[in-house]
Amino acid sequence: MIEAKAEAKSEEKKENPMREIILDKVVINIGVGESGERHKKAMILLEQLTGQKPVPTYATQTIRNFGIRRGEAIGVKVTLRGEKAMDFLMKALKVKEFKLSRRSINAGNFSFGIQEHIDLPGVDYDPDIGIFGMDVCVVLKRRGYRVARRRRCRSKVGSKHRITKEETIEWLRSLGVEVV
Repeated sequence: MIEAKAEAKSEEKKENPMREIILDKVVINIGVGESGERHKKAMILLEQLTGQKPVPTYATQTIRNFGIRRGEAIGVKVTLRGEKAMDFLMKALKVKEFKLSRRSINAGNFSFGIQEHIDLPGVDYDPDIGIFGMDVCVVLKRRGYRVARRRRCRSKVGSKHRITKEETIEWLRSLGVEVV
């Protein structure tokens, strides 16, 4: 009788919906390094790839050697959530042949780069746009993480509810990614 209750409790822990790891967002960043025509082409490309309007990123400091002024638009980024995020993530992982380095994985997030956007499936080379590389940053979360971000009654996420590096690797393996 007591053993049956203990087994039932252990099964409940495994099926707790609050412990499920879900995809929070995918952020795609193209660092152009200069404003002007190339920056506009990067914005057009990112809008074509994601179907969302990208946001420019600005230089925080002036670097004379590179010809960059503070406040100048030097990059483009877009944040994807939900189904769009998962679809783009699967395309991006296909470029990396479903292999990621252990060094690129942290607790609850991971990042990797794509050297040429034409490697993405379904994307053809357009000579008007050119070729761009991009960074893909992925953030994972559990249900209940809103307590750390909400405006009223903000609280901390407990240490047992945070996602560890091993849990992130396990989530990647469930997608079929090999961690090297």
